[in-house]
Amino acid sequence: MLLQRSRMPPLTAVRAFEAAARHMSFKQAATELCVSQSAISHQVKILEDFLQVPLFYRKSRSVELTPEGVLYHPMVCSALDMIADATAAIKNDRGFRKLKLHVYATFAIRWLLPRLHDFYAAHPEIELQLYTAQNDVDLLHGGVHASIMIGQGASTDIYYDPLFKTELFPVCSPAYYEANFDGPEGITLSEGSLINVFMSPNDWSIWLSSSGYDGLNPEAGLQFESYEVALASATQGMGVAMGQQPYVEEDLANGSLVEVFPNRRVQNPNMWFLACAKGHEERESIKRFSAWLKAQVNGGSLALYAQCHVTA
Repeated sequence: MLLQRSRMPPLTAVRAFEAAARHMSFKQAATELCVSQSAISHQVKILEDFLQVPLFYRKSRSVELTPEGVLYHPMVCSALDMIADATAAIKNDRGFRKLKLHVYATFAIRWLLPRLHDFYAAHPEIELQLYTAQNDVDLLHGGVHASIMIGQGASTDIYYDPLFKTELFPVCSPAYYEANFDGPEGITLSEGSLINVFMSPNDWSIWLSSSGYDGLNPEAGLQFESYEVALASATQGMGVAMGQQPYVEEDLANGSLVEVFPNRRVQNPNMWFLACAKGHEERESIKRFSAWLKAQVNGGSLALYAQCHVTA
């Protein structure tokens, strides 16, 4: 690393060359950088001496890039842009204390929001900005720092911090159960009774295939965008929705939903993660939020799923 840095040209000379090449004018470069035209000429000469090649053809009233200058300019632009972006990130993010977090709306409403006061109390130095959306976000280019998401963790550019796994199990309202099912042995699902989340299209097919339901179309029935709406529809007696932790914990506890098949839960092949772009897991705000999030998971009803499944 020290050897590479010793081979780097002076940054002031690089900036002077980039501005002169972009404007194709030493005079305009001098105006942009608030120095004299002779200072630009001097810095460009320093860079040419360092590289041991000419970068400009000097004419009486203009300058023109040499072939070496044409090759060098875009690479220099890219390097200076990276420096500018990194500087802006530090300045605008107040030392990486800001955390822009994406989370599914249902997860936010049903699990995260009731606990966030604890995070704010423990970490008043972190400025948390919450973005709710049903779709996964682009963690590499979307401007979001991290995401609480469920999936397979397949991207090689993303760092996946495992949280917990869940189970899939059908749920409905007590009234719907009483009206449509004659006890555990007399339950027969119909296509019209299914409530689907079209953003998570495989839930019913996974449960049906694991439970031996052949010939039932898993995409039939009502279709909703989010688990929040699907589960709310189930509590209103509109059919049978697919439940999973932690979405239905409170509903099962207060009796607004019941399990249709209490002994036929199926493990969801997807896992919950706190995800971010690789390398950003060392960002201080993400490290602190990750530690807090895992403490919440391991200290509550999800602890069993975190301990049993994350290390599997």
